[in-house]
Amino acid sequence: MIKPLFKNVLVMVNGTEASINAVRYAILMAKLYQSEVRAAYVVDTATIRQLSLNRIFVDDESRDYERSLEQNGQRYLAFVEQLGKEKGVKIETELRRGAIWSEIVTVAEERKTDLILLGGTESTQSDKDVLSSTHKSILVNARCSVLVVKEKTVEQLFKLA
Repeated sequence: MIKPLFKNVLVMVNGTEASINAVRYAILMAKLYQSEVRAAYVVDTATIRQLSLNRIFVDDESRDYERSLEQNGQRYLAFVEQLGKEKGVKIETELRRGAIWSEIVTVAEERKTDLILLGGTESTQSDKDVLSSTHKSILVNARCSVLVVKEKTVEQLFKLA
């Protein structure tokens, strides 16, 4: 018997519409393939630390910014759980701290993930530059398959499911 290809799916959530579309895609996969879905949001403490070392942030600003990112992450993960509930899919969520790509790869390894879903790039060039660096690092370092969700009709498909 062949092992299911998408038994454990991990979605990287960063609050962009593209990452939310990746969550919708994961929910559709869960319904079609009986996959288990986990969503992870990473508070990018590596970048915050770098900004502090370069004296772009002072300590108070760093702590405030980190707290803000954590609150955003908790809000995004609660939204992701709600999307899953709407379609009868349980989504386990996890908030991590560190370098985004490293934490996503670590979660994937810890949870024996078969597939990592990433949202496609946003429309602005600066977003594409930042996301492509993170995406590239995940692609290079992940031990499982990685899929970048660019499906333009995923929101409509999600509504129909």
